[in-house]
Amino acid sequence: MTTLEQMKAAKAVAPLLACADTERKNAALLAMAERLMERTPEILKANVADVEKAASAISPVMLDRLALNESRIAGMAEGVRQVAALPDPVGEVLTRVVRPNGLVIEKTAVPLGVIAIIYESRPNVTSDAAALCVKSGNACILRGGKEAFRSASAITAALQDGLASVGLPKDLVQLVQDTTRGSAAELMQGVGYIDLLIPRGGAGLIRACTENARVPCIQTGTGICHVYVDRAADPDMAVSIIENAKTSRPSVCNAAEVCIVHREIAADFLPKLKDALVTKRAADGKIPVEFRADEEAVAYLGKPAGAQDFDTEFLDYIMAVKTVSSADEAIAHIAAHSTGHSEAIVTEDPETAEKFVRAVDSAAVYVNASTRFTDGGEFGLGCEMGISTQKLHARGPMGLRELTAYKYIVRGSGQLR
Repeated sequence: MTTLEQMKAAKAVAPLLACADTERKNAALLAMAERLMERTPEILKANVADVEKAASAISPVMLDRLALNESRIAGMAEGVRQVAALPDPVGEVLTRVVRPNGLVIEKTAVPLGVIAIIYESRPNVTSDAAALCVKSGNACILRGGKEAFRSASAITAALQDGLASVGLPKDLVQLVQDTTRGSAAELMQGVGYIDLLIPRGGAGLIRACTENARVPCIQTGTGICHVYVDRAADPDMAVSIIENAKTSRPSVCNAAEVCIVHREIAADFLPKLKDALVTKRAADGKIPVEFRADEEAVAYLGKPAGAQDFDTEFLDYIMAVKTVSSADEAIAHIAAHSTGHSEAIVTEDPETAEKFVRAVDSAAVYVNASTRFTDGGEFGLGCEMGISTQKLHARGPMGLRELTAYKYIVRGSGQLR
């Protein structure tokens, strides 16, 4: 099928899912999870082919995003099951007003319709996005990166079989077959077919969608995330948080890219940070972090920061380091360079912490915790459609509620105006 034919097919079957009750949607999700587990060998075979082809073209950290194993597929299936276990947002009465004339006005959650997701080489997004769309009553069109096409195709086939097993149309979950930029442009221009477009990937993809889309579009993903180590921080806690935020999975959008340190503690703290993230990691056979430091921090960390380093989402074992004289200066730096994703402060001073959380304008703001928690699963949403860095309609991890709109249902007994 062409991309246009897929959009038409999704539009045609979307009302069937919008009218499905919770029990049927949950049955579909559980069947989808079961098919993922049953088809693990086929999915892994497809993924091996993708990884082998991409090995010479993408970095090791990006290759890790592409790679699947039995554990990751089991995690995908568990994510689908978790979505099935969540409350169904469709039909929820958000507000109810009884007017003096007797009219009962209920603001009621409804599906959006057809959601298109453009994402890069992360096969797990295929099942996450499909599960969230099915539970929220939306048809979905998935457009993955060409590096993961075989993997996404195998996953989509399993999900479609799960839908068919409970009598729902396979066209409710579709994978775009055209991996050229032309198909992405068609989705962006899909007026009358696409009710919401969600780009999930790097800055270039987000920018292309927001600049060219004629359908409603949500900005997601780009994460220049900061960790500010205050002068009242517990240094051991700060090192632990930064190590987790930077190295646990540097290729994802909630990984920290910038460390800001109060200059009163810089002389003691920065050597500890370097010891943990460079010396000890290298001794343990792990990839050490490359620091890119401002004029003050460079004396402790070695390499000076370039002109763009505080505005770069590295997605790698690289971290920019900035020294400041106050929490206010840290907040101002974040305001100037952040993408509005996730920021953290490490401090034992509750007043400074409160100032930070009030003043920093990002989707998620942390006190004494890693930015890596900005995730639908970690927030109790089952899984996520993406991390919205804008403010209208959805902000932060997008779960089921963020995939619904609402309409007013008005019940009367013959009232006239």
